[in-house]
Amino acid sequence: MTTVLIDYDSGNLHSAQKAFERMAAETGGGNVVVTSDPEVVRKADRLVLPGDGAFPACRRGLQAFEGLEEALQEAVEARAVPFLGICVGMQMMATRGLEYERVDGFGWIEGEVDLIRPSDPKMPVPHMGWNDLLIDRSHPVLEGIVTGDHAYFVHSYAMQVARPDQLLAHVDYGGPVTAIVSEGTKIGTQFHPEKSQGAGLRLIANFLNWMP
Repeated sequence: MTTVLIDYDSGNLHSAQKAFERMAAETGGGNVVVTSDPEVVRKADRLVLPGDGAFPACRRGLQAFEGLEEALQEAVEARAVPFLGICVGMQMMATRGLEYERVDGFGWIEGEVDLIRPSDPKMPVPHMGWNDLLIDRSHPVLEGIVTGDHAYFVHSYAMQVARPDQLLAHVDYGGPVTAIVSEGTKIGTQFHPEKSQGAGLRLIANFLNWMP
């Protein structure tokens, strides 16, 4: 069982790789590979798409690697490989992003990624640091994770989900901010599970052993 973390120069993957390797070793979740090779991605048993920075830059960064997005789409859409998107990797699951310009996403989650607008203008954007998860619906990858568990966020844009059934969890930051989404064999977290201590490591372990 191989979990592939997709490397498309979107940021430092070191902490994510270490967290996934740790939980794979602890739970018997197979091996973890970091790659930008489309053939490795195409044959993966599980896929993780991280992302740091701006939506347009990440989207174009993925497309810049010849054959990489096609391999990702083939694995997730045709073979139903379990997929986890992290931060901007989760945002790219949306219909489109509106950060600086309108850019199409994968269209897996109905909705747009737009600027966070807290009801209290004194609340800073980006939304950075720890926040309490508010669980909206159950999911196998959230087993053992409950409302009030902490997760680590750093983002200025958030997904506005059009379908409530695709929203698994949110946080309160001057209003609801999407934290976890899911559709079929695909799940995404706005926060960084690799930096979210107990709850984040539990989510990673659950994902590594998820059999949808």
